[in-house]
Amino acid sequence: MKFEELLRLLNGEPLFKSSLLFAGDVSVTSVRRQLSRWVSKGKIIQLKRGLYAVARPYRAKEPHPFLIANMLKKASYISLQSALEYYGMIPEYVPTVTSITTGRPGVIESMLGRFQYKHIKKDLFWGYNKTEVIKDTNIFIAEPEKALLDLIYLYPNAEKKDFLKELRLQNTENFDIEKFTDFTKKSGMQKLQKALEVIIKIIEEG
Repeated sequence: MKFEELLRLLNGEPLFKSSLLFAGDVSVTSVRRQLSRWVSKGKIIQLKRGLYAVARPYRAKEPHPFLIANMLKKASYISLQSALEYYGMIPEYVPTVTSITTGRPGVIESMLGRFQYKHIKKDLFWGYNKTEVIKDTNIFIAEPEKALLDLIYLYPNAEKKDFLKELRLQNTENFDIEKFTDFTKKSGMQKLQKALEVIIKIIEEG
């Protein structure tokens, strides 16, 4: 396959799996060699085994970092500061995309960004939806209440007022306290119950 054929096959999509090229009567070895040649020539970027991105200037559009994060680890969803920034609940720009996974934690560095994965127990792997973050592209991302809950669960002393004040929560009118209360009860964790009381006070204080 020629590179121009690959671009036509992708129809403008910047990310693809190598399995896309294995359909039909093709040699797996030949396809892998071709992929390696395109990587060495800077035409595509290997993000992990079997996952690639079209390199600049050949890609028609930029891949959304959240989509890359989802594809790098199947059982994961965007959460913590990344989700809170997306919802406009914190003012800071968050350069590292952080996700929750029940698998191994770790950081993946690539030419397309830095992606961090935090481990959470299976009992807490809920509170996320498939959301159309960009047109025609659905992303697994935590609801704002679960993103905050995940952050408090994972960070030491995150239930304390000083920590929560430093987040500088904003647009709290879009934050569902009742849902956060239900999530807290569902978790059954005392730490999160303490955080709930502090968060209610912070929101009330404005």
